[in-house]
This record gives sequence, C-alpha cells and structure tokens, in this order.
Amino acid sequence: MSVQTYSENLNVLTQTQLVIKEALAKLGFGSEMYELLKEPLRVLTVRIPIRMDDGTVKVFTGYRAQHNDAVGPTKGGIRFHPEVTEDEVKALAIWMSLKCGIAGLPYGGGKGGIICEPREMSFRELERLSRGYVRAISQLVGPTKDIPAPDVYTNSQYMAWMMDEYSRIREYDSPGFITGKPLVLGGSLGRDSATARGVTIAIEEAAKAKGMALAGSRVVVQGFGNAGGYLAKFMHDKGALVVGISDAYGGLHDPNGLDIDYLLDRRDSFGTVSKLFKNTITNQDILTLDCDILVPAAIENQITSQNAAAIKAKIIVEAANGPTTLQATRMLTDRGVLLIPDIIANAGGVIVSYFEWVQNNQGLYWTEQEVDRRLQEIMEQSFASVYETAKLRKIDMRLAAYMVGVRRMAEACQLRGWV
Repeated sequence: MSVQTYSENLNVLTQTQLVIKEALAKLGFGSEMYELLKEPLRVLTVRIPIRMDDGTVKVFTGYRAQHNDAVGPTKGGIRFHPEVTEDEVKALAIWMSLKCGIAGLPYGGGKGGIICEPREMSFRELERLSRGYVRAISQLVGPTKDIPAPDVYTNSQYMAWMMDEYSRIREYDSPGFITGKPLVLGGSLGRDSATARGVTIAIEEAAKAKGMALAGSRVVVQGFGNAGGYLAKFMHDKGALVVGISDAYGGLHDPNGLDIDYLLDRRDSFGTVSKLFKNTITNQDILTLDCDILVPAAIENQITSQNAAAIKAKIIVEAANGPTTLQATRMLTDRGVLLIPDIIANAGGVIVSYFEWVQNNQGLYWTEQEVDRRLQEIMEQSFASVYETAKLRKIDMRLAAYMVGVRRMAEACQLRGWV
C-alpha cells in the first residue's frame, strides 16, 4: 500500500505503524517482524500523588514506553504536557528507535510523559512531580536498561532532580541514568543546542542536495523554544534571512529578516515572545509564508493535505516530531519539495545524549569542539544514507528514513532468535 492512500484522520501511532509496515515489506521482512515492532515491548502507566503548595494532593498520570531493546538499552525523553497520551508516547518511542537506527547508536527507543500543565505549577511542585515520576518507574530504568532525557517542557533542572532521586533509591551516584543534565552533574558540553545544531547540519546537507546557497536564503521557523530558538540563531549567524518565527501564541514576519538576537533576549522561559508585539500572524499563516526553507519546530500535524498546496518552501526540515502528515508528505514530494523527516533532522539531541552517556560511563569528558565534530560526522552520514536510499528506491525521504532506521533493529531481533 502506498502512503498516498492513508487517511489523515489516523493518530500518530497508527500513521507510524503504517510506514513501518511498508518499510519492512520493502526490506523483505515478514509479517511477524511487523507484529513485533509495531508496538513497544513494554509500556508502564503510573499514578503519581503529589502534595501541591496549597496543601491538597493531586494525582498525576505518567507513562514510560520501551519500544525495543534488541540493539541495546532504550533511550528517550520525558515530556510534561497536558495533552500527553499513551499512544503518543508509544509513537515517540518507536521514532526514537528509528532515529537511533539511522544514526547507528547502540540503543532502542524509549519515551516518557506526564499529563500535567507545567506552566501553571510552581518550581517546588515540578520538583516533587519529577522525583515522584522517578520513584514510580525506577524498577524499569537505569544506565543499562533505559536512559531518560529532556523533552517538551522539561530541561536540565528536571534531569538533575531525577538523577538525584534515582541515586538516592540506588544508594550510589548514577550520572549515566539520565542525560541532558547540568554540566556540573555530568552533562555534556553542546547538549543544550544539540537538537538545533543537528537540524542545522540537516539543512546544510539538504541545501547542498538542492544546489542552494544557505547564505541569503529565506528561512521560516515555526516554534521558538529551545530547538527553534537556537536554530533561528544558527541560521542567522550563517547568513540566512530568518523572515518568520512563531511561538504558542502567534508568529512574527518580516520579509527583510527578523532581528533574532533581539527576539531571543526578550523571549520567556517557555520560548514565547509574540505577546510583546501587536501585528502578529497565526501559526498556520507562518507555514505558508514565502520562503526557501521551512522548519516546523513546534508540535505534530501542522502540515496536512489542507495546507500543503499553499506551502512555498523548496525545502522542509522537520525539527518537531511528526509535524507533517503522510498524505502531505506525498503531496509535497510530488511537487519536488525536499522534505527531511524528523527522525533524521532532529536526531542531534539523542546523538549528543549518547555522547553524554559514553562520557559518564568512561569518566572522561570531551571538549565542545570534539562533541560538535562527532555530531557533524554522524549527521552527515545519516543524511547521506537516507538520501541515497530515497534516490535508489525512488521513494520519499520519510519512507527511506524508516527503511534505514528499522533495518538494524529488525536484524538484531532476527539474530537474537526473537523472530
């Protein structure tokens, strides 16, 4: 079945499963391999009672999914968000497996999430929730089992609380239990900007493939949080014109290029800045601005069959997870738009998380230049392998990325005798 026949009404997990099924079929694997890989091996649902600052007790629901550990321990972030669902966490765990497969990392995919609204919680409430989550999942995670990391609305401070709680439970210091930590607690140089730096490398490689100069090109970034903010800065510093940015409340547009340094100085801790301006546009309008390179760096399902025809960019690089539906992917590819899927483009975070885990295990820490050099090598190799697969097979980049990503995991399952 071709992706062009898939309905857009499917949730992210079902869409992911359909592409995995097609990728495995093209690689020659049987239906039993799909049955194994279409769902995580383990999904834990936890209930976390937290005493709030007003003295009441609120019970939060959290998840931890471990997709497949045939290649090695699972790895993936923890998000705090009011719209977290079990199916979303499952899909994100599968995507992490694919990212690790493309990058050649010795991991399977994992993911965690807590249903909460962190923007309405105090610092101490967030600490209690972070520690409570670790207590709830502590039997399933660890430096050789499943290694968490930051994700949506979590950062290095949350990771510090979680590492401290895990170390208390285990009664020994465990920096390798979690990545994305502060430097003083075993974090890696270059980790904060790793996702955006990886997206930047993917943009550079895509521009080369299209014969386009990055300097002077017009770039739009939907999302101005950690990844989007760093990315806008990197694009600006490389001579591109960032003509549009947006956050959760709206977007800013200037055809002559926005003052990115000015906007970054005024953005709040949740990556929002548009509230300071009157003449804003919507997050949907930002996607259809006249530009050369479009980077969706916000949330899922932003580019659909409803707006794909209006998108003017020649290159789309997915910094967010799942921003483009399968039908829109096909429509854009048929128009000649080069779409770099999320599982290549935003893999910089997990790659540098892997570097952090290696440094924790060795007790030997690298310079930022060493981190950046190794990241550049892996990202360039990842892009090349997927791009060549797409050209050779005459398929879109998303299906090619799934084929490259799933192959290593499927082979490991076979060699272990699971299938």
